Amino acid sequence: MNQEDKTLRQGSASSTLRQGSASSTLRQGSASSTCQNCKQEFMIEPDDFAFYEKMKVLSPGLCPDCRMKRKLVFRNERTLYKRQCDLCKKSMLSMYNSKSPYTIYCEDCYNSDKWDAKSFARDYNPSRAFFDQLQELMLKVPKKSVYTTIGTSVNSEYQNFAGYNKNCYLIFNSGYNEDVAYSRGVKDCRDSLDIYFAISLEQSYECINGHKSHGVRYGQNVMSCLNSWFLLGCSNCQDCFGCVNLRNKQYHFFNEALSKEEYEKRVAEIAGSYKKVQDALEKFEEHALQFPRRQNNNLKSVGSEGEYIFNSKNCKHCFEVTESEDCKFEFATKSTRDSYDVMGYGYDSELLLETVAVGYSYNVIGSWGCDSCRGLRYCFGMSRSEECFGCDGLKNGKYYILNKQYSESDYSKMRDQIVRQMEQDGLYGSYFPLRLAFFAYNETPAQENYPLSKEQAVAEGFRWEDDIPRTKGHETIQPEDIPDHIKDIPDSIVKEVLKCTGCSFNYRLIQPELEFYRKMLIPVPLKCFNCRYLDRLRRRGPFKLYARKCAKCGKSIQTTYAPDRPEVVYCEQCYQAEVV
Repeated sequence: MNQEDKTLRQGSASSTLRQGSASSTLRQGSASSTCQNCKQEFMIEPDDFAFYEKMKVLSPGLCPDCRMKRKLVFRNERTLYKRQCDLCKKSMLSMYNSKSPYTIYCEDCYNSDKWDAKSFARDYNPSRAFFDQLQELMLKVPKKSVYTTIGTSVNSEYQNFAGYNKNCYLIFNSGYNEDVAYSRGVKDCRDSLDIYFAISLEQSYECINGHKSHGVRYGQNVMSCLNSWFLLGCSNCQDCFGCVNLRNKQYHFFNEALSKEEYEKRVAEIAGSYKKVQDALEKFEEHALQFPRRQNNNLKSVGSEGEYIFNSKNCKHCFEVTESEDCKFEFATKSTRDSYDVMGYGYDSELLLETVAVGYSYNVIGSWGCDSCRGLRYCFGMSRSEECFGCDGLKNGKYYILNKQYSESDYSKMRDQIVRQMEQDGLYGSYFPLRLAFFAYNETPAQENYPLSKEQAVAEGFRWEDDIPRTKGHETIQPEDIPDHIKDIPDSIVKEVLKCTGCSFNYRLIQPELEFYRKMLIPVPLKCFNCRYLDRLRRRGPFKLYARKCAKCGKSIQTTYAPDRPEVVYCEQCYQAEVV
């Protein structure tokens, strides 16, 4: 057995859950288990045991954070490469490095009839480890260069895990947008840049968790706001600058009410100037510390714990989850029911366990990039398929193992044989081992949400990519030579190579971006897209819940604000009583 698999087995050996009397005592209450990766203790609750029994799997040997890191290294969203399609030889954009051992096709070739995943079928050998055989299959079956919905986007080549977009550039995990750039997790947005997790924004910039707003620059947790700058926790506000926790206000400047004329005068003195906008940002961050924060920003969600959970019920330890119910340990999913450990997609799915980018599916375990499927186990890139085990790239498949079709009875016998062996090895119910991961740690959201040094990542069994396509030292203009005010920026700036003041790597502006800055009176950013994105993640906060006391009533709460952070944090009841 592979040493990595043996580690997982050792983890499960101390906390194995099987159907029947062996698990009955544990299910009377919570059980503590030690993570076999980070060695931290984590709890398995009665509801967890019930779900694992429903899915007929072992309980996990890894803690929730280590499980999420494993899934995240199978999802490269933003690290894109130029390479050739391995079939038609055309140049294309790809989430797979040119050094990747996989066969990579462009979108047209991947979705064509020029190849058939069934032609890579192989027999299952019970004397060999299942994951070794699956890995051999994966290395042969072609992979899609980027994960997009075919034929739905217009003039939006630079996107990934996205679809139904028009005139969009460098957007990820997003859909139904137009004229949007440098954004992630956005839907139904128009004419906006540098957005993280938003619905129905227009002409907005540098926003996090924004909804149904227009003309907001530098906003976070805003709803139905217009023509404002530097907002935090505001709703139904218009013409406000540097304001926190306001409702239904207009012409407020750092929470002070002004006349229309005075407000417009003060804003005009700042807008467009890089130095003055940066000074205002620093002042705003200090100003915001005077006001209480909600323990979370969940909306219309009952019995839920996490951050950015909307219109959901009984979702625990979830982040950026919408319209879901009875879920746990999920990130960036929508419309999911009765599922655990899901990363991305999810739409109208039920009984998912340890999946990445699986949607419109039912009863799927340990799979990646599957759509409209049922009864899958450890599959990749499947569509409209059911009852398949260890398959890659099939469409309309049924009763397949390692891409080979069997009769229903033979499939059931062989499937049960594989499951028994995986159960004995303590693997069934876990995600794929790291040696099957498509990507290096620093190519994926794992590095963004759980940052590690190269040495730490390698020590934990992850790969690290040293050759990510970036340039340094090729700048044609220095940051200090860029005019301070957007009105003084020449058209020729789009021909220049800029130097990021954060990481020193080079970046460029595109023409629609410059036009947007001029229209919105936003100064040219002196940081590259990646550094701006990481700044937004810092403001968003970690995907980790801490035990803390409400600063007003002393009640115990769960929040993403660590106890040693300076923010004043209120429970929901105290926040609503004071702010709303």
